[in-house]
Amino acid sequence: MTEFFQTTFSTFFALIPVTIAQSLIMGFVVLGIMLPFRILSFPDMTAEGAFPLGGCVCTVLIAAGMNPWLAVGIAIAAGFIAGCCTAYIHLRFRIHTLLAGILMTTMLYSINLRIMGRSNISLFGSGSILDVIPIAGEGSPYNKIAIVGLLLAITFLALNYFFKTEKGTAMRAVGANPDMSEAQGINVWAATIVGIGIAGGLSAMAGALMVQSQGFGDINMGLGVLINGLAALMIGEAIIGNQTVFRQLLAPIIGAVIYYQLISLCLAANMPPPDLKLATGLFVLFMLALPSLRGGKKSGAAPGREAMRER
Repeated sequence: MTEFFQTTFSTFFALIPVTIAQSLIMGFVVLGIMLPFRILSFPDMTAEGAFPLGGCVCTVLIAAGMNPWLAVGIAIAAGFIAGCCTAYIHLRFRIHTLLAGILMTTMLYSINLRIMGRSNISLFGSGSILDVIPIAGEGSPYNKIAIVGLLLAITFLALNYFFKTEKGTAMRAVGANPDMSEAQGINVWAATIVGIGIAGGLSAMAGALMVQSQGFGDINMGLGVLINGLAALMIGEAIIGNQTVFRQLLAPIIGAVIYYQLISLCLAANMPPPDLKLATGLFVLFMLALPSLRGGKKSGAAPGREAMRER
């Protein structure tokens, strides 16, 4: 037993730099999941398609010789458009937010395959933005931590500033009560479409960074990213709460780091990888069911939007 614990923790500590680099990248996805769910009261699954979309677009462009920074920018734009399309489908055709996200994700799978031309493309030997801060040798996780951490900090500060501006406050008001917001003269359509677009762009950015980190792009790389992101979000909110905008934005980042450390610990303890998704799913189910188990009244995710669609 002592040997088991020694082996487990030695493996876990050796992998910490790698898992921190990965968790910071996934922090963008968790932010992209938090915005629809928490800010806009718009339960959405587009992250499952926007994440590989960003990866596929970035992979093809870098493989074609494009500057990696420009490739990431185009990938973010592609994810933004995907998110906008999900919001438009919901608003224009009065389709439930989850179904609109499922439809968009399904269509994005075919689009991603069209973009890639095949299931995966190698990027080994190609340029990458993850080594622009040369703390250690090329490909070192410390280089990735430095640049991704910087990009994540910039994104966090930008979003924190935005949600305190008039436009950002209006977007939050739409999430709280679309009908009241519309009565106050706020353009509900514009706020919703832009907000879901930003979320899609964040998920796509994570995909663009991930393909450069792992050295290849794959159309199936988004499988399970939504449930992982929800688990990370719940962990972050359980630790620091979500009472303020600052905490709402910080929770996804903290949650992503802790979640992927827990995953690393489970793998170091020789848990079979296929069981990780089962464990994650059970954890999310437990967290969602907790209010009911405590005898509390379950509240709808977006009652205002349901009422808006009925008009």
